[in-house]
Amino acid sequence: MTNLPTTSGQLFEFLKNLNITTSTVEHPPLFTVEDSQKLRGQIKGAHTKNLFLKDKKSNFFLVTAGEDAKVDLKTLHKIIGGSSRLSFGKPEKLMEYLGVLPGSVTAFSPINDTNNVVKMIIDEKLMENDVLNCHPLINTATTTIARDDLIKFLNAVNHPPHILPTY
Repeated sequence: MTNLPTTSGQLFEFLKNLNITTSTVEHPPLFTVEDSQKLRGQIKGAHTKNLFLKDKKSNFFLVTAGEDAKVDLKTLHKIIGGSSRLSFGKPEKLMEYLGVLPGSVTAFSPINDTNNVVKMIIDEKLMENDVLNCHPLINTATTTIARDDLIKFLNAVNHPPHILPTY
């Protein structure tokens, strides 16, 4: 029997046990950055976009960047280093490794990657913000977390992020 993905409630409990304070706003399902931009003004802090990527060698990456960041898949592999050309990972692998559906990919997803298959990448420009916003494993809510607490969380789930130089 396989383990079921972590629920939002379990994520919040995990964060609480790490002494991480967050706030969460529920909203209609959001599938794209454009959808989420309709909520601006209601949720303060930097908003993220997340890309689940794979290279030809079947290495997987979760790239978290600011919602307005331009991510060029043709050159990103050169910046990450040690990987070949990138493409989007299949939804089946997204669920298998990160336990979320398309539209719910988030910097919190590594909590489900207990085998450390996915390498966590965060854009350094996003790290200039004190407060970040991410889906809490579902796309019907947005959770606000301090930047340093997100790093603390990622370290706690054994996914220390690799900070990607802005290009």
